[in-house]
Amino acid sequence: MKQRLLFLGPPGAGKGTQAQRLAESQGLLHLSTGDLLRAEVAAGSALGKEAEAVMARGELVSDALVLAIVRSRLEQQAAAGGGGWLLDGFPRNVAQADALAELLEELGQQIELVVLMELDDAVLVQRLLSRGRADDNEAVIRHRLEVYRQQTEPLIAYYRERNLLAPVEAAGTVEEIGARITALLA
Repeated sequence: MKQRLLFLGPPGAGKGTQAQRLAESQGLLHLSTGDLLRAEVAAGSALGKEAEAVMARGELVSDALVLAIVRSRLEQQAAAGGGGWLLDGFPRNVAQADALAELLEELGQQIELVVLMELDDAVLVQRLLSRGRADDNEAVIRHRLEVYRQQTEPLIAYYRERNLLAPVEAAGTVEEIGARITALLA
């Protein structure tokens, strides 16, 4: 079964939910950059305050900041004996993908599968509004979807060219979507 995974998809597609379920069931390290950044915000650190301002505008935090967080976690895991991992929310663009590829080469690891969760915009907006987060209102959500398309969609082509991309329909129950993803890992 594939053990080094990347989840891609627009905000609200269910990446976090599916990544968490899969990580728990397969014993993978779940690296959710969104969760890591929100933890910094909750802690009130200088980094958290910077991230909070950026996220409130519906923008993405810097590549350098996100890569530093991911590098630290993967190095900690490698030092502790390694194991599988699942990246959720990173990389978001081709520059980050290149930087991640360099990091993984240093660590002697490589991505085995990129799961692309796909869902209609109208459903995405409704899902995000229903979460009730302070940084989620319709204008910010639509801006985030626009930013996603501009910055992340070239990444889809990047991983498709490397024969790593596996699209998954992200509509249905949590269990149905999870079963689709699990079938790809065999």
